[in-house]
Amino acid sequence: MTYTVDGPWWTALPAYRVSQLAGADPQLVDLALDPLPADAPAVLRFRPVTGVSAAAQVATLLDAADRAAVALFPRWLPGADRLDGPGALGAGAVRALTARVAARSRGFGPFLTELAERALDGATTDRRFDAGTRFPAEVRAAGLVRVLADAYHRRSVVLLARMPDGLTPADERAVTAAAEWFAQHGRCAVWLTGAPLRTVDRVRTVRITLPDVLTRLAAAPVDPPTGPAGRWSDPPGPTVPPSAPMLRVPPTSGLPRADSAAEQALERALARHRWAGGRRWNHTLTWHTLARPYRLDLFWPVEGLVVEVDGPEHRERLRYADDRHRDAQLQLLGHDVLRFTNDQVLSDVDAVVGTIRDLLAGRRPAGVRNEETRHHVHR
Repeated sequence: MTYTVDGPWWTALPAYRVSQLAGADPQLVDLALDPLPADAPAVLRFRPVTGVSAAAQVATLLDAADRAAVALFPRWLPGADRLDGPGALGAGAVRALTARVAARSRGFGPFLTELAERALDGATTDRRFDAGTRFPAEVRAAGLVRVLADAYHRRSVVLLARMPDGLTPADERAVTAAAEWFAQHGRCAVWLTGAPLRTVDRVRTVRITLPDVLTRLAAAPVDPPTGPAGRWSDPPGPTVPPSAPMLRVPPTSGLPRADSAAEQALERALARHRWAGGRRWNHTLTWHTLARPYRLDLFWPVEGLVVEVDGPEHRERLRYADDRHRDAQLQLLGHDVLRFTNDQVLSDVDAVVGTIRDLLAGRRPAGVRNEETRHHVHR
């Protein structure tokens, strides 16, 4: 049976269970949740793996969520941003902070403390990562969901899983069973998009309605990619490639994405230059009260420069079409838009920074340009 929801669909879907979303392309669902609406849960996008059991699917998901939680530290632990680093004093302060948070949840304390200590260490080795698996899977699911919700100051978490086309019956049963397990033990909702379930019939199907501005994208033609260097030079692809991250977490306003190596690398490079001041990461631009807001990866509001750092999902047809529409609208608003791929940033960040510097300089008054040029030369 298919159910239909009215109003903001993300507030009307059942909690703590798995739902199959119908009536919307999964690419459009992604666009509808970016930027994340104020009343929506924290939506984590999960790419299921195939050819594995339900238990292996759960293990993969928990490991990905663990890495996301470590990357998001200290946002989910109030007061941890003031800690100096690892060591006896740091570990003691972490235990005190986690004790306050854990007081609201029985059995949550040891897990939260261990996770915070690993994050404070900046641990990335397999040995330190495996330390998190000493807790039962059920404890990890509940603890990680709570941590990820706290990181975004949201009441709940939703796992948004895109079902690949051509799943075998065994894969469909494994993915569905893993989703049900995660919903039950993580105390969260799971939304399935993409290919409909054909073998499993116990998942409730919910029909949602997206705004017309998004659904019109599905019927609009996509022009061949054009534009200055830094934009895509290849035609958009049909699906997210296998190299896409297993779990994507929402961006946080004011900071580069925690799960984007490219955004992190670009921020480190820009932080060395005084001329790069005034930038805002993952800024939500509301350009009209009745229009869909835009989330800008990187924005200089005074100069009107937008920089987008595009991952592989931007090769999808509808995402690509939306990017072109956004770019045109931002240019009509008087902004310049630069687009770089993740690979461009990671392979030659200095060239990317140089392009940004040159365009910023062209949009600043001559006096400011000359001062910044002298400062750059003397560095």
